[in-house]
Amino acid sequence: QVQLVESGGGLVQAGGSLRLSCAASGRTFSSYAMGWVRQAPGKERVFVAAISRSGGITTYADSVKGRFTISRDNAKNTVFLQMNSLKPEDTAVYYCVAGTRVRTTSYAYDSWGQGTQVTVSS
Repeated sequence: QVQLVESGGGLVQAGGSLRLSCAASGRTFSSYAMGWVRQAPGKERVFVAAISRSGGITTYADSVKGRFTISRDNAKNTVFLQMNSLKPEDTAVYYCVAGTRVRTTSYAYDSWGQGTQVTVSS
């Protein structure tokens, strides 16, 4: 499994932006599909976005489509989530995840980071 460490979370006002980063260990980063999953207080973990191994395919949850952008830099073993036009309902712990292929369900991913808190104030 790959080791994942997220960063970039914080407190932002509604309408603002944040960029999350996820650094992966190991030399096989480019062999993993990567994604982001979030968990709001008292709710289940839900899929946010995913990107294929080469970066050529991306997919998003309807709730973030048009506002969030996932990208990756295989040379730096890093995946990003650019979050714009943030809303209070985006408040959650955001987890970086890795798996064998792009999936739109949170439980389909094998490796998880420790999570980073994103709080959007109204």
